[in-house]
Amino acid sequence: MIPQRPIKDKKATIGKNDKGEQIIKIVYPYNLETLFQIRTLPGRKYHKKQQCWSAPIHVGTIKTLVEWNFSIDQHLLQYLQDIDYKKNTIVKDGIKGLKGTPYAFQYEGVAFIDSKHGRALIADEMGLGKTIQAIAWLQLHPEIRPAILVVPAFLKLNWERELYKWMPDPNPEILKGKKVHVPKGDIIIINYDILQAWGKTLKAVNPKVIIGDEIHLVKNNKALRTKALKMLAKGVPHFIALSGTPIENRPIEIFNAVNIIDPEVFPNDWKFKERYCGAKYNGFGWDFNGATNIPELHTTLSTTVMLRRKKKDVLKELPNKVWSFVPMELDNRKEYTEAENNFIQWVHTTKGEEAAERAKGAEMLSSIEALKQLAVKGKLNQAMDWVEDFLQSGKKLVIFVTHKFAMQFIMDEFPDISVKVDGSVSTKKKQEAVDQFQNNKKIKLFVGNIKAAGVGINLTAASDVAFLELPWTPGALEQASDRVHRIGQKNSVSIYYLLAHETIEDRIATMIDKKRKVLDGILDGKNTDSGSLLTELLKQF
Repeated sequence: MIPQRPIKDKKATIGKNDKGEQIIKIVYPYNLETLFQIRTLPGRKYHKKQQCWSAPIHVGTIKTLVEWNFSIDQHLLQYLQDIDYKKNTIVKDGIKGLKGTPYAFQYEGVAFIDSKHGRALIADEMGLGKTIQAIAWLQLHPEIRPAILVVPAFLKLNWERELYKWMPDPNPEILKGKKVHVPKGDIIIINYDILQAWGKTLKAVNPKVIIGDEIHLVKNNKALRTKALKMLAKGVPHFIALSGTPIENRPIEIFNAVNIIDPEVFPNDWKFKERYCGAKYNGFGWDFNGATNIPELHTTLSTTVMLRRKKKDVLKELPNKVWSFVPMELDNRKEYTEAENNFIQWVHTTKGEEAAERAKGAEMLSSIEALKQLAVKGKLNQAMDWVEDFLQSGKKLVIFVTHKFAMQFIMDEFPDISVKVDGSVSTKKKQEAVDQFQNNKKIKLFVGNIKAAGVGINLTAASDVAFLELPWTPGALEQASDRVHRIGQKNSVSIYYLLAHETIEDRIATMIDKKRKVLDGILDGKNTDSGSLLTELLKQF
């Protein structure tokens, strides 16, 4: 709330630091209460010669000084007005050329990034569209190219897909392996694992913006990926960090991300550790794994570089269900391609129309089933990377499969935090698994066979569902996802198709999703049998 009578002796004006950069100059009559307040401002410094304090220009800092009854320089007030105007304009007028319409809170995220001049941390909870917000900002500024997206390997294809979905002409280029060449794309996508090998080459293309997805991956100063990202980001005008879990366990983990975005927020590494990480000497060295002054840290982040919303904060804007395709690379691509080519040859030799009539035949089903299994086997490792990344959010997840080998693979990867339900589980054991998932905080994964677990149970402890494999009908898909979307569910439900890229899974998912939308959730008892989908699938080949 803006006080009506600011204290004239307490002044905040525009000044300059030793580098000639604009800062907030803070002057006040000495008293302990104001001194303690000033010491909580991010990036504050005391200047002995001038006998004044300074702080970087941030919206949150200016508003805080207003609340403390400081007399605010007209230039700083104008800065606030300009930021608010920019936000309102983006939200009101939208973004020229952007394909699709983001939710209002996503527009606000774009405006937040822009208000920070493209140096910000979007820490929205998973499922709220951090990717969309970053892409929308890129579309807002087509002059800022090239852009480099640094992402986990399993998300590279997803970023490419989202770029094409939201931008009219993104011209992306995905970098693979460590055989370096000069990239030509306007938007370059690279994974953390190979960033060090490409670092000098990427630096040479003179990037204007870097987007670091899952930025918590650079929490370790000794890691090669951290060193490579810091080197690449140095001198780049704009840096946008994305993570639903910027702090997984302890405050020290967020320092690198914030320091890359804006070094002025925490200019001193040691002071950050001392203030927020419970720094203590254990007899062998310093331990920074503690957590102190957490409310202050949250306020500092929120008033400088970070925007964070949870599903509950924007629930009124979200639909009941949000569906997303997540493409996965195959690690058995050669084997899959050979099998698919053999299948296509078989279809051609049996003459398309005739084969379509035989779509329910055993030979056809057997061939398609073989392709589906190869696709699932080839994406399992990347899918587990996705699941592990999801679990960093602390939330629970329901995963649906159809094959026993896929279920067992997941159970072996996450043996201590998962329960399963398939056809071999008794009614009693089935209920025990459900109860464990619903009530035990340590159980994070429910792995269910679509037929055995897709009906008759309540899994509202989660608001996220992943389909590692797909059924043949949209009805079965709806039934399975409705294990989470039931009475008692307080959140919008996010549903993810983890699809093997450029395989039969793409085709099946697209057809199911199309029919799901047409039937509007299988209303009025309508359904689509597997035979019709097989026929349509066959015609595509």
